[in-house]
Amino acid sequence: MNFAKFKIAVVIPAYRVERDIRNVLGGIPPYVTSIIVVDDASPDSSADLVTAAAKQDKRIALIRHEKNRGVGGAMVSGFRRALELGAQIVVKLDGDGQMDPAHIPALVTPLIEGGADYVKGNRFRDFGALRQMPLVRRIGNLGLSFLTKAATGYWNIFDPTNGYFAIRADVLAQLPLEKLDNGYFFETSMLSHLYLLDAFVMDVTIPARYGGETSSLSIRRALFEFPFKLTRTLIRRIILKYFIFDFSMMSIYLLTGIPLLLFGLIFGITKWIQYANLGVAAPTGTVILPTLSVILAIQILLSAIEIDLNAAPRKVISKALV
Repeated sequence: MNFAKFKIAVVIPAYRVERDIRNVLGGIPPYVTSIIVVDDASPDSSADLVTAAAKQDKRIALIRHEKNRGVGGAMVSGFRRALELGAQIVVKLDGDGQMDPAHIPALVTPLIEGGADYVKGNRFRDFGALRQMPLVRRIGNLGLSFLTKAATGYWNIFDPTNGYFAIRADVLAQLPLEKLDNGYFFETSMLSHLYLLDAFVMDVTIPARYGGETSSLSIRRALFEFPFKLTRTLIRRIILKYFIFDFSMMSIYLLTGIPLLLFGLIFGITKWIQYANLGVAAPTGTVILPTLSVILAIQILLSAIEIDLNAAPRKVISKALV
């Protein structure tokens, strides 16, 4: 495919990447129309190196933040510039060298052919590259991937937190960029908004490259910050999808299953404590009532989960570029 016929923009968030940024810029294929580097108030010489590279490659444009906004904030600035430049496809590429630019065709081809609205890498299908991933990062990504799938509704993808992705510009223009998370929750917040647009997301196998770099993401911060944001994302998605935009059997299941479950748990625990303090056995009816409520609630909620599993967007909302 002749990728030079299309306007492809690459956005690179840059923070403490002075060791790798020149190699990253040098490895970007010539068919890429625009290279937008966002210096997110990096304290090192990253911006100076990009400025020097821009003198040799006119495709490179540098955006500088006076204050650090996080990877999400940097990407939003890059997205806005890419849309202003008239890009048809926007690719996110990190500046630390973990993402090989040679895989850009695998990301953009489905977008050009009309096979997807958003294409992201999946590190877990390449077992050779997976073994190179640090064990702690591997376990953390697996757990986080499952929780992210539940929160965003994209049950049909894996490695949803992968930051190597490409998106159609016409789809990107529909996203509320000002509402995207500024931090490392950025990719998940993008997926949550794409779900509400009913955009089709596709996985492609792209191995990550791990060298001597250290991740800027604090594990302790992720443990405290991500659960709250994932829960909020899940609740927001359920309310908007099944109660605001539509009302279906899923809505009825939730309206009956959740109250039944809460009643069974609260009533059962309360009565258990009450009769335990009295030192007598609880009456049969008192035991059966919360037990049946919990069992029935679980059955109803399992049916709701099945509906949600099948509700992931499966049709492309954008047209082919060819």
